[in-house]
Amino acid sequence: MIWIDFLRALGQIGDPKFRRVLWLGLGLAVALLVAMYALLLGVIQWVTPEALMLPFIGEVRGLGALLSFASLFLMIGFSVFLMMPVASAFTGLFLEDVAAAVEDRHYSQLPPAQGATIYESVVDSINYFFVLIGVNILALALYGFSGPFAIFAFWAVNGYLLGREYFTMVAMRRLGRQGARDLRKRNWLTVWMSGTLMAVPLTVPFVNLLVPVLGAAAFTHLFHRLSSRAPAPSG
Repeated sequence: MIWIDFLRALGQIGDPKFRRVLWLGLGLAVALLVAMYALLLGVIQWVTPEALMLPFIGEVRGLGALLSFASLFLMIGFSVFLMMPVASAFTGLFLEDVAAAVEDRHYSQLPPAQGATIYESVVDSINYFFVLIGVNILALALYGFSGPFAIFAFWAVNGYLLGREYFTMVAMRRLGRQGARDLRKRNWLTVWMSGTLMAVPLTVPFVNLLVPVLGAAAFTHLFHRLSSRAPAPSG
């Protein structure tokens, strides 16, 4: 069933409302990656000497240009890790628009979502962003000792964090903060698996540019599927 949520999200790419947010999300991701690449180039130019004397070879020039060219491929590799915080930052900016577009098409019988305030969305998104960065820094030791299983540890850690963030932010629109937390706790394994399914393509260069938008749409479907099975509140 988790796969169905992502396939339904993928099937809405042609929707004009959805496509608008998709382009905005792509623009955000590309802008952040370009900014990081420009910073990397600046550091390379700053620390690289104009010429270098090598034994038996002599003076070598053009190291800055060579390293700048090589840094393009390095940046493509960095995008695997950079897209995790990009996906986290996305929630506070565009998640409401994506969820609304999904609900307009698939859940039009529902009343409008009250939604979280802009302040709540931004604060929560910033908090999740720094938690994701902090946990990944602490998990570097785990990745180092995991050997060939490091990528699976990376997916599992970030899948948990992204699943928690995306599901909570989507659910808060209709259930409020406490209701979203309760529903997530009752379905924590499903939310974690969905987050991991989102984390995997985030490690694929170029494909990962589409994932934050598709992830927000998929978690909107996931929320409605789980909330329809949730027991009615007593009293």
